[in-house]
Amino acid sequence: MINQKRFISSFGYAWEGIKYVFKHDQNIRVHFLVALIVIIFSLLLDVNPFEMGILGVMILLVIVTEMINSTMEKIVDLITKEHHEEARIAKDVSSGMVLLTAVGSVIVGILIFTPHILRLLHLSH
Repeated sequence: MINQKRFISSFGYAWEGIKYVFKHDQNIRVHFLVALIVIIFSLLLDVNPFEMGILGVMILLVIVTEMINSTMEKIVDLITKEHHEEARIAKDVSSGMVLLTAVGSVIVGILIFTPHILRLLHLSH
C-alpha cells in the first residue's frame, strides 16, 4: 500500500531539488530563459499543438539532462575532491550529454519554426 505521507513528502523533496539547481546552476537558468523565449515565439507564430508538444518535450529533455549533469557533478565531487582522470571524464561525458540534447533541441526548433517564419515573411510582402 502507498504511504500517503511519504508520497506527499516526495513532492516537497522534488521541489527542493528544483529550487536548489535553479539557485546554484547558472546553466539551468539559461535553459529556462531560452524555454520561455521558445514558448513566447511559438505562441506568437501560432505553432500548432503537435509542434508545441514536440517543443515541450525538447525543453524538458534539455532541463532534465542539465539536472542529471548537476547531479553527476555533485556525486563526483562527493566521491573525490582530488583530481582523477575518471572524475574528469564522468563530468565531461555528463556535460556532453547536455550539449547534444541542446544541439538537438536547436535543430528541432529550426525545423519547427522555419516554416512559420517563412509564412510570416511571405505574408508581409
